Amino acid sequence: MLLLSAPPLFTRHHYINKHKPWIEASYHGVITENMDTVLLDPPLVALDKDAPVPYAGEICAFKINGDDAPFEAVVLNRTSGEGVLRASSPVDCENQKEYTFIIQAYDCGADPSGANWKKSHKAIVHIQVDDVNEFSPIFRESLYKASITEGKIYDSILQVEAWDQDCSPQYSQICNYEIVTAGTPFAIDRNGNIRNTERLSYDKQQSYKIMVTAFDCGQKRAKEDVVVHIEVKPVCKPGWQGWNKRVDYEPGTGSKQLFPKMHLETCGGPLSGVKAMVELQTNHIGKGCDRETYSEKSLQKLCGAASGSTDLLPAPSPSTNWTAALLTDSGRDSDLIYRFDGRQAANVPDHVVPQNLTDQFTIATWMKHGPSPGLRAEKETLLCKMNRHHYSLYVHNCRLVFLLRRDFTQLDTFRPAEFHWKLEQICDKEWHYYVINVEFPAVTLFVDGVTYEPYLVTDDWPIHASKIDTQLTVGACWQENHNENKNGSTPRFTQYFRGSLSGLTIRPGRIETQKVISCLQACKEGLDINSLESLAKDIKSVLVVEGEDVDSINMAMTKVSYINSRQFPTPGLRRLHITTTVQCFGEDTCLSIPDIKAVVMVLPPSEPRITIAGSNRLVRPASDLRGPLGVAPFKELHITSTVMKGDGFGGRVMEVMHNLDYCDVLVIGEELNPDRESLEIHHSALLGKHLDATNSTSGISIYGVDSMAHYEQALRQVRYRNWRPANLSERRFRLTCSELNGRYTSNEFNLEVSLIYKHSHLPSVSVLFFWFVCFIFQCFPVSSSLCSSSSFIKLVIVVCIAALVVIVVIGVYRIHATHQEGSREDEDEVKDAEEEWDNSALTITVNPMEVTLKDVEDDDEGREAAKERKQKGKLGWDSSSITY
Repeated sequence: MLLLSAPPLFTRHHYINKHKPWIEASYHGVITENMDTVLLDPPLVALDKDAPVPYAGEICAFKINGDDAPFEAVVLNRTSGEGVLRASSPVDCENQKEYTFIIQAYDCGADPSGANWKKSHKAIVHIQVDDVNEFSPIFRESLYKASITEGKIYDSILQVEAWDQDCSPQYSQICNYEIVTAGTPFAIDRNGNIRNTERLSYDKQQSYKIMVTAFDCGQKRAKEDVVVHIEVKPVCKPGWQGWNKRVDYEPGTGSKQLFPKMHLETCGGPLSGVKAMVELQTNHIGKGCDRETYSEKSLQKLCGAASGSTDLLPAPSPSTNWTAALLTDSGRDSDLIYRFDGRQAANVPDHVVPQNLTDQFTIATWMKHGPSPGLRAEKETLLCKMNRHHYSLYVHNCRLVFLLRRDFTQLDTFRPAEFHWKLEQICDKEWHYYVINVEFPAVTLFVDGVTYEPYLVTDDWPIHASKIDTQLTVGACWQENHNENKNGSTPRFTQYFRGSLSGLTIRPGRIETQKVISCLQACKEGLDINSLESLAKDIKSVLVVEGEDVDSINMAMTKVSYINSRQFPTPGLRRLHITTTVQCFGEDTCLSIPDIKAVVMVLPPSEPRITIAGSNRLVRPASDLRGPLGVAPFKELHITSTVMKGDGFGGRVMEVMHNLDYCDVLVIGEELNPDRESLEIHHSALLGKHLDATNSTSGISIYGVDSMAHYEQALRQVRYRNWRPANLSERRFRLTCSELNGRYTSNEFNLEVSLIYKHSHLPSVSVLFFWFVCFIFQCFPVSSSLCSSSSFIKLVIVVCIAALVVIVVIGVYRIHATHQEGSREDEDEVKDAEEEWDNSALTITVNPMEVTLKDVEDDDEGREAAKERKQKGKLGWDSSSITY
């Protein structure tokens, strides 16, 4: 009987969902405000390797993580995985210019029920909101008034100012002002400055009323024009005269007088005193002014700080990857600024966390922070560590709080635990430098070098044992979640920080001095009175000039100067504001002196051109590479720097001296093989210099703020060795140097090391002669009677002479080749050979010499900069052998 088996049933195994969907790692989108369509780059498409299997290979949904993102993702085609991103509610550029959120794709599961669905990895979506010119300019004042003295032409009588609520620079900036009233003797420039175009007479007309309108950069006119009243005063009007609204400052010129011809017009009234305050406004430059752009470690060395500090917010690199996910602001001149928006935080690895905190330690950071939006009661944590030594630094309602709880043997006594400071600086949205010196039980706060004692100190019990692991976090606190189920609590981030931080460090075992703190936050630009030498060393942002007579005040004001001691300062304008108070006999004030608003325009510095020159090819015998010293590829290296001075055909090239911050030697082609070759620099070559070095199979990096001459000396001591060069014909290297961490870079200097080998198989002179004799008597066998022939004798003599000439030529060639292979580089290299060279694992030690301001200018990012360059793909440095 024939039995037929039934076909297998179509089971759920055919719907097994093996793979997760795949989407791009990040998307960038643009949406116009009040519209709902988002243009994404790249397009939103999800792929699944389970395709074309139904359900498992299809895309059912895109989900957005983030309740505050007014967007929704819709699947257009489940099979192709196409989707679209739309606004779920109107977006307004004036409320928020950018959005960042997470999106994930979900497949349709293993069967029609959607069971066992899988989701893709998380992708970051950045959305930019384009502005629409929907608002008109509005004047800040409803009425402007000014008074002028008859018979004078004013550069600026007054300035009207309008503003616009649009969010983009194109539509929010005011591009033009116009005087609507016809036939008036006034004109207005694009900045709103009104001037008179002719000399006015008090007898002819005592006042003028003009109407002024404004246009934004989208040519939208103000809704309402503004009224400007200008009153003409007879003859004299008290005020400062003889000053310029703009003063240009050329970098490198030292101190420049701002008002060399300035004088105060008091109209002859008897005065008992004059007080003038000159303020330089630099809050928009970097961290409040032009400061040293060195790394935190270099700054501490420069200012004489104690060593051993730990940088908790270093530049991201493979060895400092805990900051890689944080948001950064593009700072000037290598300033590294991290921006926290209430959603980012970082766990500092255990091997980085200082483990030896005692009763003395220091926490320092730059911080810019504003009032918390909405959630006033929530803490904002800068720094937090939970373990047997529990400490945290946070902001709460514009108060700075430092929490310090320690493990004590006596558990029955209260100890100081919370230190509170209430300061305006904490929420003024400006950069300030905060230093907390802990000398338990005393804690002192320094803000911009000024000491502040806590207004409140709260005691608490000593800390008890905690089940949570030791964890140091930045930007939030890593705490137990007590709202979890009864089976246990799960640690998570909480109390997120909103603001910007830079240079966050902890130094265990030492506290910082007032002198060092002042140095670390000192400005390199400010005001000075160049007649007073004592002030030249301590430049200020505000100067107050006070005296009893006008002549002494006028003399002092002409000496007020601007100074910027950086060799390559940040270009741009700095605003000046002068307020003046005049006292008369028996009266508080008798004259009203208008305030002065001017600007210092710091011109762009002449950019240096760093040039590396020298021999591009080095030919050496293979035996030199096998020697204990190897060869010095850059022995003839020269580094120069020039700038172009002057304009047009009158320009000239001038050599300038300045510091470098790193030089990288990169191996071109195959990386070094540690089993047979090395690229090294002996630690003795760095002694007496402010330099460190690190090397790997990719090359070698020398870094630190030092002169070009010291870099030359160090690079000339770089040695290349190859103790098995049998299969090596050449090695190529590329050298580049930098100033200000890449702001100015040199040319790429390429060098090739070629080898020559001794040819020991060349026959000696005696062997050649033997061959020659044998050749004669074998090729010409003759009888004794033939030998007596005179013609035969002559033939032999000629052949012998020719052979002798050939032998001599070969001998001279061999002597010359031997001399070439045996030569060494020069007398300096002979001296180097006398030094003992250690071929074991190279260890670079930090130069113990004291660093001074004269020796270090425009510092680098030090070891952190080398790590950052590794991340950029220049060199993959192995810093494990460096000792501190």
